[in-house]
Amino acid sequence: MAGERKPPDRSALSTDPAGSMPSHTRRGGPRRRELELDDYVSGVRDGDRAVLGRAISLIESNRPEHQELAQEMLRELLPSTGRSIRLGLTGVPGAGKSTFVEVLGTRLTAEDRRVAVLAVDPSSGVSGGSILGDKTRMARLGSDPKAFIRPSPSGGTLGGVARKTRESMLVCEAAGYDVVVVETVGVGQSETQVAEMTDVFCALLLAGAGDELQGIKRGLLELVDVIAVNKADGPDVDRVAKAARQIETALHIFRGGDEVPVLTCSALRDDRVDEVWKTILGLHDHRRDAGELETRRRTQDVRWMWSLVDEQIQSRMRRDDTVRDVANAMEDAVREGSVPAVEAAVRVVEAFTRKD
Repeated sequence: MAGERKPPDRSALSTDPAGSMPSHTRRGGPRRRELELDDYVSGVRDGDRAVLGRAISLIESNRPEHQELAQEMLRELLPSTGRSIRLGLTGVPGAGKSTFVEVLGTRLTAEDRRVAVLAVDPSSGVSGGSILGDKTRMARLGSDPKAFIRPSPSGGTLGGVARKTRESMLVCEAAGYDVVVVETVGVGQSETQVAEMTDVFCALLLAGAGDELQGIKRGLLELVDVIAVNKADGPDVDRVAKAARQIETALHIFRGGDEVPVLTCSALRDDRVDEVWKTILGLHDHRRDAGELETRRRTQDVRWMWSLVDEQIQSRMRRDDTVRDVANAMEDAVREGSVPAVEAAVRVVEAFTRKD
């Protein structure tokens, strides 16, 4: 356990909750106490939100010494994970995801549940930080002591899911949060990314302006567990109901007898959001009781392992001087059309494997 051994000297590091900058380099304000491995582990397990924010910053950092400490922290915390409901939420921009999450989150905290929201924002091309600032847009939930909101920049990751979202989710579980919501940007391949790390995948859709097409996109329909068509209020009630029927038809075509609930709601008016949650919870509990949830999570873990293998191999190759020289030469050759891309890739990999 964390208290049974003295951490190595390299663990005497700290990070800023808003990013991955070590505290001793922050400009302005007093220098905060540096955290060691045991501080991170005990603070997270105690549900200290300040330490939780710093732990996620440590995970998100690209510095090698931070990554090493983060992996040690995750190993210590792993036995305390796995008891949360992992909910993925995606949808087109403007579908009202943040409003939906805030309404749902406040309902859950009122039931004495603890809710963590990992809201993955688009990244600024200038600073690399979050643009939308979900913590600001969910002010009511953000001030709830039973809730924790972490807006993280996607960092250009395909699909808008931050590279470290999965590890951050595990830390939130270790901190005792009953429900962890991963809210994605809702672009690109985010459907696949969020489905690969959550128990139930919910898509929030809109009616009108061609958005029904988002509902019948095959990639989404193959992965989604629950669909909620939002903004069923005012003059749009009938249009939302029509869109829901169209989506049900598309689901029947693509998935046959595999029933997927299609609901309508108005997050703005807090209307039928509870029905969406009951549907999500019912599906989660059914999978848990049938043993499907454990199988789903183990399969996700294996796929995640291989994605990390790919990432680490690429990282090592890019840091290797010899491989980098070959790669640069192959890039020029491919650009000139003198070497096929497939052959160039083989040469780069061979330059890496020869060193081993």
